[in-house]
Amino acid sequence: MIKNIIFDYGDVFINLDKEATLRGIEPYRVKGKEIPFNIIQTAWRYEKGEISTETFVRRYVDYFNIPSNDELKDIWNSILLDFPMHRLAFLKSLNQSKKYRLFLLSNTNEFHISWIQEDWGIELYEEFKSQFEQFYLSHEMGMRKPDSEIYEYVLKQNGLKAEETFFIDDTKENTDAAQKLGIHVWNIDPKKEDISELLNRKEFNS
Repeated sequence: MIKNIIFDYGDVFINLDKEATLRGIEPYRVKGKEIPFNIIQTAWRYEKGEISTETFVRRYVDYFNIPSNDELKDIWNSILLDFPMHRLAFLKSLNQSKKYRLFLLSNTNEFHISWIQEDWGIELYEEFKSQFEQFYLSHEMGMRKPDSEIYEYVLKQNGLKAEETFFIDDTKENTDAAQKLGIHVWNIDPKKEDISELLNRKEFNS
């Protein structure tokens, strides 16, 4: 029986345009040259909170010769789109039912969270956040999905049993990693599926 639900954030609640940041950076890339691994790794380290926003900005602005810090901020946050209110209504209904313990687990960074708070307004952001027992953000945890340690941490810290826990994420490597630990999963397809369908999913009821 499912007693605990862990939700991803992007493309589960807030819509994303995952190619937007690459499109924004494209004019600054050297034609025909791949983005080096150390620059990609910088983004991962930023998600884990291992480097500061200032360091992240400096490395990306310097490498791509982006005109300003604000330009990079706009490019980086262009991935973030709208938050359909029916998803908040579903989440609130689920929380009010008291049938499940609800958690959020997101790979994110300070830039993205600051943008969301500003775009939504702090009142809506706090209303959303308050629906969860714990609100886990990778850059505050020093861990990121799909590393097994992040799932093990959430399970252990909250006394959760993997077999009683359900995890929803739009990235298959993330749900695959959770599934290896015995957690039930739904690799949601944001183009065809919506989190509000959760209670009717066969994955959730099997």
